[in-house]
Amino acid sequence: MGLSMRRNRRGKTRFTHGADVSVLVTGGAGFIGSSFIRYLFESAEFAGCVINLDSLTYAGNPANLADIAAARPGRYRLVQADIRDNQALGALFDERRFDAVVHFAAESHVDRSIAGPADFITTNILGTFNLLEQARRAAENGPAVHFHHVSTDEVFGSLNAEGFFTETTPYDPRSPYSASKASSDHLVRAYHHTYGLPITITNCSNNYGPRQFPEKLIPVIIEKALAGEPLPVYGDGLNVRDWLHVEDHSAAVWAVLTRGEIGAVYAVGGHNEFTNIDLVRLICDILAQQTGREPEEYRRLITHIKDRPGHDRRYAVDASKIEAELGWRPSQTLEEGMRRTVRWYLDNRDWVDRVKSGEYRSWMERNYDKR
Repeated sequence: MGLSMRRNRRGKTRFTHGADVSVLVTGGAGFIGSSFIRYLFESAEFAGCVINLDSLTYAGNPANLADIAAARPGRYRLVQADIRDNQALGALFDERRFDAVVHFAAESHVDRSIAGPADFITTNILGTFNLLEQARRAAENGPAVHFHHVSTDEVFGSLNAEGFFTETTPYDPRSPYSASKASSDHLVRAYHHTYGLPITITNCSNNYGPRQFPEKLIPVIIEKALAGEPLPVYGDGLNVRDWLHVEDHSAAVWAVLTRGEIGAVYAVGGHNEFTNIDLVRLICDILAQQTGREPEEYRRLITHIKDRPGHDRRYAVDASKIEAELGWRPSQTLEEGMRRTVRWYLDNRDWVDRVKSGEYRSWMERNYDKR
């Protein structure tokens, strides 16, 4: 029996785990998407097939799943296509039936969205629209496709010192990135209410962990510290973020996909609030422990720089709904997860060097199914 969607009396999804299951993961060569695919095959006892649709832009790295591709050649396939290319999407949906779409693909870096918002609008809004249209078309000709949309807590704007984001927090995006994600969230909801497309949405806090592209804060700090370069911290460094290990996020997405209520939204957070300056100091201290150096050797590199425009002051997520309804909870504190993360970057210098040099992109010509 395949990954067929059924509803119980509470309207929740239920999946069976047969070999004929087919799941489309968009953006699966990126940091979070590749973690989710790895989670499916290594932790979720998933017996089906995954099609990884990725445009392989600068942050898409096929090497993130090279071991999965080698070990499961009949069950994992990488397809290079852009979600903005509706013709390519149509061909893929015509080729095979998908039981679920798990939509990670997005332009996601706030700084890049400030410098050049156009790609964020076309990818995050138009690309999501294209996927929804293909899922709607597929549902008209066969079983419904469960569309799970992965979003961010940044759509809610900025918090003061008190309070938390919940599933009912009004939207108040402050950057081109968060505005584009807010738009895509609304589109997904609209397709559920207008067309009956079975959907779920997760809004997660900041992710960290292995294989994160080295433009994001944590890998930037690790790499610059190891190189003895200044460690940039925006403004006064007192902006607060809630940090979620990427493996915990993957487990949350799977819980929602398999047990969540159709049409529901789930806020996913790590219960790990840190100011940016305290996070950087923590990384310095962990690096010192793991490299046998004094913490001050790294801490003295901390350099405050001009704050970025529209920098949200605080994010914090109340994840009580997903905890109460689905039994999911984050398994790692930030200190525990950060020790593992720093250790991974120290132990995988080949991966880091290939990404920093751009060499990883040579994988593309020999490891993807190009459309």
